[in-house]
Amino acid sequence: MNVETIGNWAGLVWNALNEADVLGTKQIKKVTKLKDKELFAAIGWLARENKITISESEDEKELLLALVK
Repeated sequence: MNVETIGNWAGLVWNALNEADVLGTKQIKKVTKLKDKELFAAIGWLARENKITISESEDEKELLLALVK
């Protein structure tokens, strides 16, 4: 795993979020085909760049992500 790879994963997540208002981590994994560690590395990348907002589902079992507008 290197910075370029994580950046590519972040691009996949960003594109998925760009197509929807809010997605849960399970939905993003299904769309992007990323594994857990790949998804969370991408989320960290996008969060660090202030590109996404992160909240929890009502049952607190899943993260909900959306692009910053």
